[in-house]
Amino acid sequence: MSEQAAPFAVLTDIARRSRSLATGLPEQQEAVSLWNGIGFTLAGQRFVAPMGEVVEILHVPRYTHIPGVRPFMLGAANVRGRLLPVIDLAQFFGLPRLPRSTRDKRVLIVEKDDLFSGLVVDDVAGMQYFAMDSFQPEGGDVAEAIQPFVQGGYVRDDEIWNVFSTFALIDDEHFLDVSQW
Repeated sequence: MSEQAAPFAVLTDIARRSRSLATGLPEQQEAVSLWNGIGFTLAGQRFVAPMGEVVEILHVPRYTHIPGVRPFMLGAANVRGRLLPVIDLAQFFGLPRLPRSTRDKRVLIVEKDDLFSGLVVDDVAGMQYFAMDSFQPEGGDVAEAIQPFVQGGYVRDDEIWNVFSTFALIDDEHFLDVSQW
């Protein structure tokens, strides 16, 4: 019995010493509530789309021009067997286009009910996290054409990221009217 007691005593001694040398748990701090979304730039301004509104981000796919549509409607692309209307968001809003190649731009794919659309933006900054208490209901300075789609903004590092509602955009009658005639 003493042979079996010796290993148990060693383990008990190790456990006792570990507990005596262990540091305590860190002081519990109040967690900051965060809001997140997909950050992107459009005409040099920073925006963030709510997380649930963007289903995918792509490079600008090859698309086919469609005759008789407004200039902001670049065309339609086949994305995994689905027809994706490709919309130049800066051109839709009448904003100046930055001198970037199509290769550098990205497409935010939004889907709501039966509407499936690709919104071409200048760049995507990925997931962005903001403290909930940094929300400002009025948002920052944006072009008048964009204002109906901005739902406030979040401040981080003295910079405002305007919350851009893609769902409000695809519900807008002007967005849905792509016919040139």
